[in-house]
Amino acid sequence: MANVIPTKITVKSTARLHMGFFDLHGGLGRKFGSIGLSLTTPSVELTANPSDKLLVTGLASQHAFDIAQKIITKLSLNGAVNLNVKQCIPQHAGLGSGTQFSLAIGAAISCLYQLNLNVAQIAELTGRGSRSGIGIAAFNSGGLLIDGGRVSSLHSSSENKLQEASLPVLSKVPSLKVPPLLARYDFPEHWRILLIFDASQPGIHGEEELVAFNKLPVFSENLAAHLCRSVLMQAMPALVEQDLNTFGRSIRELQGHVGDYFAPAQGGRYASKKVGAVLQYLESTGVACLGQSSWGPTGFAVFENLAEAEKHLQQLKITFAESNLTWVICSANNHGAEIIQA
Repeated sequence: MANVIPTKITVKSTARLHMGFFDLHGGLGRKFGSIGLSLTTPSVELTANPSDKLLVTGLASQHAFDIAQKIITKLSLNGAVNLNVKQCIPQHAGLGSGTQFSLAIGAAISCLYQLNLNVAQIAELTGRGSRSGIGIAAFNSGGLLIDGGRVSSLHSSSENKLQEASLPVLSKVPSLKVPPLLARYDFPEHWRILLIFDASQPGIHGEEELVAFNKLPVFSENLAAHLCRSVLMQAMPALVEQDLNTFGRSIRELQGHVGDYFAPAQGGRYASKKVGAVLQYLESTGVACLGQSSWGPTGFAVFENLAEAEKHLQQLKITFAESNLTWVICSANNHGAEIIQA
């Protein structure tokens, strides 16, 4: 029986927290290495139909058009898509919107044209995962994610090329591997995450991000070793044992050192002074797990349950009533993106 070619694809994916890099030294031949978490919200949702001409409607239409055009051109497809973007993740907020948007569009095109592209190949086509593989893994499987960073240019070799694929179209996919996923865990269902949004400023991104990384000093090898040990021997076992206090200590340790390292580029340990004030307040009240996602400005705090999260949020709304910050309580997303064919 011949495969039925789908006439409509719906893709739904969600934001992720990037909780920090644990090896910014790179002396062992790999650099960065990340820990992060897939969230239930905010989310991206889009539908796609086959079309002779590329058409995009809905939210962030120009951005979606550029991504889709890039994919179609690189794969030399004899056709296009009609995209409708229904939901978006806030851009440049530290929540991985660019990666989720790119992967969602790429997955839709792959399904419509039966290309069988995997998530890593779509990421490479769209230029995602240049440092962290957290967003790619979040799209693929959700949960709490730890990746192994990138092989540095001095240690790269022909072994970094993608294995030759059976479909001719895959020969057009770039050959740079995304950071490998080292560990993936279900995040405790009852834990809740408070997101703290500052819409008054964007996080560092694009060319500004590249310049920022190039200007930063060499990271301490001893400190990188300490942070790697903290993730391996503290954060990971604590998560398995659902020990939020110990898990949170490791994340706060990571956030503090990495935030201070990035301070010259982002103006302080946290990109947003308003979000930073909230995080300092929460830490003073004994909240176990908190920090900034990626370059920010979005902050996060993790609580044992919904009641605890709501109790703290009510106090924050009173204490920071004049801040113009916004807040969302969500949970972790322990599954990958939804791809629905019709």
